[in-house]
Amino acid sequence: MIAIISGTNREGSLSSVFSHAIENIYQKMGVECKVLELSLLPVETFSPSAYSSKPDKVLEFTEVILSATGLVIVVPEYNGSMPGALKLFIDLLPYPDSFENRPVCYVGIASGQFGALRPVEHLQQVFGYRNAYNFPRRVFVPSVHEVASQENGLMDSELEARLSGQANQFLKYCRSLDK
Repeated sequence: MIAIISGTNREGSLSSVFSHAIENIYQKMGVECKVLELSLLPVETFSPSAYSSKPDKVLEFTEVILSATGLVIVVPEYNGSMPGALKLFIDLLPYPDSFENRPVCYVGIASGQFGALRPVEHLQQVFGYRNAYNFPRRVFVPSVHEVASQENGLMDSELEARLSGQANQFLKYCRSLDK
């Protein structure tokens, strides 16, 4: 099972649009997957007490992560890095079980010209620290509002082909590590 993390808690985000488009790609390939929408995390997730008493939704998402054979992170660029909600969610997950030897794939989206290169590289450092396997074929999407919208989903066939190619290669990568 592939877990797809929509990397912001902003409701109606383009991260969500991309996450569900990626989910559709995996489903067409016959692969079970699940999108984790950080926007569904309750407000108490962002309280200091969440470290000791995790909200039910965090526990539900944790089970998905722990059962996943691979993770796809869709990360928007916020102020040159990842959204704080994504980093907090990562920090709330159990150590080392959540990421140890788990393959992780990245899709970066941004309004700017670099397509979220910085947040993806920051995440690669975090996941590398946690002994995950960083899949090297990343997809960066600059000027994201030109290729996707809430109303129309993904509007660029070349981008869809790049995401499909990444998904295909990521599955091969996950299977090669599972042996």
